[in-house]
Amino acid sequence: MSGPGERLDVATADGAGLRAELFMPAGPDRRSGAGQHPGVVILHESFGLNDDIRRIAGRFAEAGYAALAPDLYSHGTRIVCLSRVMVAMVSGKQAREIADIHAAREALAARADVDAERIAVAGFCQGGGFALVAGAQPGFSAAAVNYGMVPSDRSQLDGICPVVASYGARDKIAGRKMAEQLERHLVALGAPHDIKTYDNVGHSFFSQVDGWQGWLARVPTPMRVGYDEQAAEDGWRRMLAFFEEHVR
Repeated sequence: MSGPGERLDVATADGAGLRAELFMPAGPDRRSGAGQHPGVVILHESFGLNDDIRRIAGRFAEAGYAALAPDLYSHGTRIVCLSRVMVAMVSGKQAREIADIHAAREALAARADVDAERIAVAGFCQGGGFALVAGAQPGFSAAAVNYGMVPSDRSQLDGICPVVASYGARDKIAGRKMAEQLERHLVALGAPHDIKTYDNVGHSFFSQVDGWQGWLARVPTPMRVGYDEQAAEDGWRRMLAFFEEHVR
C-alpha cells in the first residue's frame, strides 16, 4: 500500500473546500521530456480515500501522471458524507459531487508542473459513476469508469469524453447489464470507448483492502465483491493504453 501523498486543500465554489492528496511522477514527462505532466483525478469507492486509493493513485504516478485523489467525504462527518454521496449516486442528483470533482480538476490544472490540457478522471465503484457524469462536462480528456453506475437517461452523457470501462460479470448490480447500457449510450453518442466485462469476477476487482474494510468486502452480496489479479492487471493495461491515446 502507498503512504499518504502531498496533502492539499482544494477550493470549491461553495467555499467548503475538499481535502485531497497528490501523487507526483518521479521525473519529467517521459513523452515530452518537459516539466509538465498529464494528470488524472482519482475518485474513491464507498470506503473513501483509503490506502487502497492511495495505492491506485501511486500507480498512476509511477506511469507518469500527476494523480490527485480528492476526499469526497470532506463535507462533515464521515457517516453523514457517506450517506449523502450514496443518496446522490442512487438518485442521480449529483450536482455537488460533480462540482467537487471539477474543482479538483481545476486545482490540478492550475499547477505549473501539470498540463491543463491533458487531464483524465478515473473512478471506482461509486467513483466510477461520478467519473462518467463528470466526463460529460468540459475539462477531461478521458474517463476510466470501473464498475460504475450508468444513467438510464442518455442525455446526461451528452458531450462525453472518450471512455474506458471495466465491469465484472458476476456483479448482479453493476455488471454486464450496466456495461451493455454504457456501450449503447456511447455508440449512440459517437464517443470513442473501450468497454470490457470480465467473466468470473465481481465488483471491486481492482481493490485490495484489509482491516474492517477487507472484512466487509468479503461479506456475500449480489455484487460478489473481491480482488482479482488477472482482471485487475488487464484493466490497468487497458486504462493506461487508452490514456496513452487520448490523454498523453
